[in-house]
Amino acid sequence: MRYWLMKSEPDDCSIDDLAAMPAQTVAWYGVRNYQARNFMVHQMRPGDLAFFYHSSCSQPGIAGIVRVSADAAPDATQFDPQSRFFDDKATREKPRWFCVDVTFVRQTRLVGLPELRAHPALANMRVLARGNRLSITPVDPDEWRVIVEQILELDPHEL
Repeated sequence: MRYWLMKSEPDDCSIDDLAAMPAQTVAWYGVRNYQARNFMVHQMRPGDLAFFYHSSCSQPGIAGIVRVSADAAPDATQFDPQSRFFDDKATREKPRWFCVDVTFVRQTRLVGLPELRAHPALANMRVLARGNRLSITPVDPDEWRVIVEQILELDPHEL
């Protein structure tokens, strides 16, 4: 199993929105960065866990935990001329963009950047690196444990 951090703007989809959805599942659409896309296509698998991170908002931070529930598939928004994620170079035969489905596991208290930065064991976490703008980043298993067990005080076996 791998671990991830997935950023979402709460105005588009918050952890509360996901919890309220039918089946508590959503396609993680709209990713338009090749490195993040490649994580979904080549590394993410059903069963992987991810921190749901609220970004581009007044209080950014980890707001919950989700599980990858489907392998990467073409992102339908790339084909929709009405979508802000439309890509006129993408075709159904040669899609450029993909998405995975994620399913709500649990909401957590908000864990902001200052709290993450306060833990020396998280010093190399990608979300804390200057200039990191990726919407999906891998999380090291040791970083995952520190956040889940020490910061959130959760039992990882219950996730």
